Amino acid sequence: MKKIISIILSAVIAFSLTACGSTSNSNSDYEANYKNKLKNTELNVFNWGEYIAEGEDGGMNVIKEFEKVTGIKVNYNTFDSNESMYAKLNSGTAYDILIPSDYMIERLINEKKLQKLDFSKLTNYKYISDDYKNLYFDKKNEYSVPYNVGMVGLIYDKTKVNPAPDSWSVMWDKKYKGQILTFNNSRDAFAIAQFLLGIDINSTNKKDWDKAAKKLKEQNPLLQARVMDEVFGKMESGEATIAPYYAGDYYTMLDTNENLGFVYPKEGTNIFVDSICIPKNAQNVDAAHLFINFLLEPKVALENAEYLCYASPNTAVVSNDEYSFKDDEILYPSKDKKPKTEYYHDIDSKTRDYFEKLWEEVILN
Repeated sequence: MKKIISIILSAVIAFSLTACGSTSNSNSDYEANYKNKLKNTELNVFNWGEYIAEGEDGGMNVIKEFEKVTGIKVNYNTFDSNESMYAKLNSGTAYDILIPSDYMIERLINEKKLQKLDFSKLTNYKYISDDYKNLYFDKKNEYSVPYNVGMVGLIYDKTKVNPAPDSWSVMWDKKYKGQILTFNNSRDAFAIAQFLLGIDINSTNKKDWDKAAKKLKEQNPLLQARVMDEVFGKMESGEATIAPYYAGDYYTMLDTNENLGFVYPKEGTNIFVDSICIPKNAQNVDAAHLFINFLLEPKVALENAEYLCYASPNTAVVSNDEYSFKDDEILYPSKDKKPKTEYYHDIDSKTRDYFEKLWEEVILN
């Protein structure tokens, strides 16, 4: 499905550019002016895997387009969890752009590892919906710009899972032993057990984390694997049957395996906002602002939204009648179909150290 969407979108964009007499690398294609003195400098970007349009089937390769328009060379690296990103950043590696999730941004702000943005350089910030401003992790909108919005759900093989699941409890069903995947990161894995047990996912009570850890240990004999991006190959090939993952990525898997279904479990789930930030030790701050502004361009944001299949915080995208997911009930559920959701918050260091220790016990059990 995503490939078909990409082809249609590319055709629409190509037609409009031809009609205007423009070329794909012309600044006239964009609202902001990207001609600058930073040509031949370098920009170090650290983002999630498979989290930017890569130019499949004639669509835009956002990184290459940015390089073409600005003359700035992008060194692009990826991570598979907020925790692995934090470890890399904490090792002293310098990046100019980070795209973490909300609770990790809150932690980085608290630890003074991010710098305030210069919004005079972000002329396209006007396209960010008010729904995603003044959120708990950046209450004054000083350090971050929303990039994507999503929720965690349950992906399952409709030919093997019967009846269709509506609860996280299916991940503990012995009938599917050896066919179940789960997250290979502590926060997401614990949250599933916490939702199932009715525990606050931001609890600071050690007993709550003990209960969740016990539940995860009960699941161990049933698991095929703990995964992050490996989930794509396993679910697309039919090697695994049940997996929790981010809603937008469901559509990527569905493009390859049409037998996959998706549900938000009745106990509730995590909602997240991944946002663009500039680390305190960034080396090319001006280029970083250019990159953020470029990602907010209506044309670029639409390409990303179509390719990634995540909900967009960009009003130019969601108001565009050409947007394929405009009325999608998974990405933009109506009020009566929206699941109960909770954000992760940055938890005090003692609690965090405690649940990380428990996590080591879970994965070694």
